[in-house]
Amino acid sequence: MENQNWKSHTTGLSLNNDRLYKLTYSTEVFLDRGKGKQEDSVGYRISSNVDVILLWRNPDGDDDQLIQITMKDVNVENVNEQRGEKSIFKGKNPPKIIRKENLEALQRPVLLHLVHGKVKEFYSYPNEPVAIENLKRGLASLFQMQLSSGTTNEVDISGDCKVTYQAHQDKVTKIKALDSCKIERSGFTTSNQVLGVTSKATSVTTYKIEDSFVIAVFAEETHAFRMNFLQTIAGNIVSKQKLELKTTEAGPRLIPGKQVAAVIKAVDSEYRALPIVGQNFQSECKGCPSLAEHWQSTRKHLQPDNLSKAEAVRSFLAFIQHLRTARREEILQILKAESKEVLPQLVDAVTSAQTSDSLDAILDFLDFKSDSSVILQERFLYACGFASHPDEELLRALISKFKGSFGSNDIRETVMIIAGALVRKLCQNEGCKLKAVVEAKKLILGGLERAEKKEDTMMYLLSLKNALLPEGIPLLLKYAEAGEGPISHLATTTLQRYDVRFITDEVKKTLNRIYHQNRKVHEKTVRTTAATIILNNNPSYMEVKNILLSIGELPKEMNKYMLAVVQDILRFEMPASKMVRRVLKEMVIHNYDRFSKSGSSSAYTGYIERAPHSASTYSLDILYSGSGILRRSNLNIFQYIGKANLHSSQVVIEAQGLEALIAATPDEGEENLDSYAGMSAILFDVQLRPVTFFNGYSDLMSKMLSASGDPVSVVKGLILLIDHSQELQLQSGLKANMDVQGGLAIDISGAMEFSLWYRESKTRVKNRQFETKYERLSTGRGYVSRRRKESLVAGSEFPLHQENSDMCKVVFAPEPESSSGGWF
Repeated sequence: MENQNWKSHTTGLSLNNDRLYKLTYSTEVFLDRGKGKQEDSVGYRISSNVDVILLWRNPDGDDDQLIQITMKDVNVENVNEQRGEKSIFKGKNPPKIIRKENLEALQRPVLLHLVHGKVKEFYSYPNEPVAIENLKRGLASLFQMQLSSGTTNEVDISGDCKVTYQAHQDKVTKIKALDSCKIERSGFTTSNQVLGVTSKATSVTTYKIEDSFVIAVFAEETHAFRMNFLQTIAGNIVSKQKLELKTTEAGPRLIPGKQVAAVIKAVDSEYRALPIVGQNFQSECKGCPSLAEHWQSTRKHLQPDNLSKAEAVRSFLAFIQHLRTARREEILQILKAESKEVLPQLVDAVTSAQTSDSLDAILDFLDFKSDSSVILQERFLYACGFASHPDEELLRALISKFKGSFGSNDIRETVMIIAGALVRKLCQNEGCKLKAVVEAKKLILGGLERAEKKEDTMMYLLSLKNALLPEGIPLLLKYAEAGEGPISHLATTTLQRYDVRFITDEVKKTLNRIYHQNRKVHEKTVRTTAATIILNNNPSYMEVKNILLSIGELPKEMNKYMLAVVQDILRFEMPASKMVRRVLKEMVIHNYDRFSKSGSSSAYTGYIERAPHSASTYSLDILYSGSGILRRSNLNIFQYIGKANLHSSQVVIEAQGLEALIAATPDEGEENLDSYAGMSAILFDVQLRPVTFFNGYSDLMSKMLSASGDPVSVVKGLILLIDHSQELQLQSGLKANMDVQGGLAIDISGAMEFSLWYRESKTRVKNRQFETKYERLSTGRGYVSRRRKESLVAGSEFPLHQENSDMCKVVFAPEPESSSGGWF
């Protein structure tokens, strides 16, 4: 390949007439764990000889050329020679690996029409396998270049991309901005960046020049990826190309003519102009096990007794991959044939697959008009709520179900609550204007505005607590200030979830009225939530001052609670701490009388983990009634990555109206409360349907006399927590699929136990939590390279709150039967 740079009309590669250029070519792709160690890499290399000849040159301009490129003597080998006998290519020749018909197609020549060094057209034979054509596109793209420095757009195997050339005396470097490439490829990722994957792609091609000849081309493309919250899970997909000139010899004479189309027809009329951009294709797996066969090998790991083991989640993730390529009929068949013990786990997997076929199958299988399959219906709905990349079709299906009839009112409520979660996720993915989203918004807001029953009001508030619609704030303020106790409390806790930009001065005016009871008396839970929202959202000097002045004038335990909240803000250096310190300079506020209030209520925030790029925090606040009975306990865990955050979990236990048990006097505003205890949970940013331990005095007495001590389940199942899939068109022509998955087997349950004799109550929350990480790289025609590292997740205890000699702890530890920890 001659570089005619000294000719002003030549801007790219120019071949000499009547010469045959003999070159060697190799391309390889491999995956490593991001550490650059060759022994850790897996991948393969394709190498060949290449013959290049100039078929035609436009007599009106040297920069208009038609060249022929032919691959010969193709070989395939492992990129890591240290694998030895473990190599999947050991003892196999190219026809065996690639298949004979594919090898023949790969070695058929292609034609490349170059004008001013850029690809005008790419010609190949019709009906060749797309994967083979892409390999030839990858080789042909190396012939596109320019000799002058500058930035431009080029169309090649990678798509329409922005490229920058840097010209030097002995080389030309081409830097391709891969993130600018316009090319259609499938893929999805988790909407919350805390659970997402960060990737960075680079591409550099160097044309080596010697004595005005381009003698070699070296290209390297790297796709680096890492998990955001666990950055030890990382890897690189590297693709390399090398094209070197070996010799030149006498070649065929130029074909005469002025029109390139006539020349191509003279060479072979079978040639067709095809896009140089890499084309999409799906690899067919011949002789692979059916979905039913995959399920038979998976189901034993998903038996109820095995769910606490890491193997259960690994099997769950692997089976989801099979479900994503399965047809509706196959999925429905295994659903109908499964036993009731394993069926809930199968429902988790089918729903988590998130394909049209899997959704059609599960909707056909479940009967929402029946109350005999409530557990399966609930597992389906919660799996929808935790969906990593929900689409409009799923939301539309839930809306349709909500308008139908139900065998269980709990399921009806859960449908609406989960619809709110889907609205938020779709809006986060720029889908707020989708028809189904618009309809769901109207359903939530309209239902809340027109609700006549208390239960319906609570249902729509819980849905809004998931959807977090800005247009719902006026309704929330209305219910927060004017609603009865439970409704008012739910409305304020919903406001608490909104981002700081939505908590405007107008919103805080209402919250201040609630806290200071300017218009009506409110329960302690409502008042303390209102104060917390004010203090967490850029409070003004007077707002902080008035809250601090109220301490000492409140009921005893509320005094202690608010004092603990202020001290927690100062100790943890929360955003409001500077304003609080300013206010505390006033002696009328900062004095012994105000800051010496006694009581058992508390609030504490601390770090679980802290690193330069991330942090995990916990907060535990406990509010008691004046009689010493638990009023509310609230445990929150947040994960922060840069500016992104994830409300990993919240467990709230509430009790009210229990003073009659110990003949105590209720606090102000709580004299007529019905006896009630229940638990509410948020898991991975999704508000779940609250559960009730008892409601009403008669229900309380019935539960006390007949309670078995068994906890009430809030959520149980297998969750697809991390789900990132990216199809990469490598510039070599090879294809890589980057899949990163994380799963969780979880069981959150709670119970309250009462003793009339000792006049005491016990609250128990059980949380079993295990994580699995799974990575897969699929390249070429279906070869799969897997890298796993098994490590033990050690148990750790973190003090959450200490008051005198009492300590509450949250324990993160695998149970004994889960000694295998997690898969990484």
